[in-house]
Amino acid sequence: QVRLVERGGGLVEAGGSLRLSCASSGINFRIHKMNWYRQVTGNERDFLASIDSDGSTNYQDSVKGRFTISRDNARSTVYLQMNNLKPEDTAVYFCNTYYKTRDCWGQGTRVTVSS
Repeated sequence: QVRLVERGGGLVEAGGSLRLSCASSGINFRIHKMNWYRQVTGNERDFLASIDSDGSTNYQDSVKGRFTISRDNARSTVYLQMNNLKPEDTAVYFCNTYYKTRDCWGQGTRVTVSS
């Protein structure tokens, strides 16, 4: 059974930083592309960043230069370093991967950025 557990959310002032983590189990982590999404209440989940098994990364334009995705295959964990946070970054952040023809999601971690 695939399990993704996000941690690291919280309340931070604008301009501050947070580091999210997503620990995985039930998959061969090192071969999986891992993604981060976020969702504002009432909206769809938006793609933020991805990291492939070879370490190559991709970002949504709005977070380029502020967010950095990374992975630790030994810990089966993917990270999202978020710097220069803005109030519009307030959302629930989700980890995601694709396994056996289906999307797998964690429970999410809430990030609130105060102005």
